Amino acid sequence: MTFEQIQDQLRKKKFSPVYFLHGDEDYFIDTISNFFEREVLPEAEQAFNQTIFYGKDTDHLAVLDAARRYPMMSPYQVVIIKEAQDMKSLDKLQSYLEKPAATTILVICYKHKKYNLNSAFGKALKAGAEIFESKSLYDNQAPDWIKNYLKDKQFQIAPDAANLLAEYLGTELSKVSNELDKLAINLTPGTVITVAHVEDNIGISKDYNVFELQKALSQRDVLKVNRIVNYFAENPKKNPVQVVISSLYGYFSKIYMLHWVKDKPEADILEALQLRSAYFLKEYRAAIRHYPVQKLEQVIANLKTYDLKSKGVDYDATGKPEGELLRELVWRILH
Repeated sequence: MTFEQIQDQLRKKKFSPVYFLHGDEDYFIDTISNFFEREVLPEAEQAFNQTIFYGKDTDHLAVLDAARRYPMMSPYQVVIIKEAQDMKSLDKLQSYLEKPAATTILVICYKHKKYNLNSAFGKALKAGAEIFESKSLYDNQAPDWIKNYLKDKQFQIAPDAANLLAEYLGTELSKVSNELDKLAINLTPGTVITVAHVEDNIGISKDYNVFELQKALSQRDVLKVNRIVNYFAENPKKNPVQVVISSLYGYFSKIYMLHWVKDKPEADILEALQLRSAYFLKEYRAAIRHYPVQKLEQVIANLKTYDLKSKGVDYDATGKPEGELLRELVWRILH
């Protein structure tokens, strides 16, 4: 099932006896789990007919005991296992999956990774549960996700503003949604969100951000690169060096990849680089003229080195300001 299909079923109160939520992206699992916890039962019934376990602190016997109880003055009860990846005896729930209680909704939240559905327990899940795999977004999917999230909150967003947010915030949706919620609080519903709104409310500068740094580096615009890096050095809390390096690593990795797929059809290139359209491909095609393969290998090696330095792994870098590390890094990229 997809996230949208599960949401639609839950809104219509069409419940299945068992749900198994697993995968890399916590946001979707948490959103579905929160619905079961807060919306399925009236608040007055939750104390009697809702049980929440945490995988690290429970075992299959406790879960089975709760799941097989009858609800009190309600057609069903809700049993949720959070952090099920930490439950050592999770697979011993297999017998329950083969004959679940008709009056219980059991929700198993297995986070941070995909479960092996080819195991014996996995096959039992496929036979007896609604399964949702929570996948991380690709970089090129983030702007559309931001657009749809804000649409649900009665906002529109300009494409350049969505791209800026996606570039700056990445694809960790819990973090992205938190920042979008802050943005929504400060604006009137119906507003078309622009880059200026993003700059004023989230602290991302339209001129001094990772997106503009990448573009300046790709064009080898030394003056612009230095202006942006100096701004980052003066505002380290807004532009943590680890976040900047992570973004640059993803960016230069795509330029490197383009060298090997540049002669393929455009659709294949877009898919390989996880780009949304040919518009964004223009910048990468321009960049490979400035960065041959050998230079890119040096750049990627330097990014890895300075990532370690920024985290204190390199003793010689200990105590160096973040801005100084970033200046050293971009000098190595440009020379």
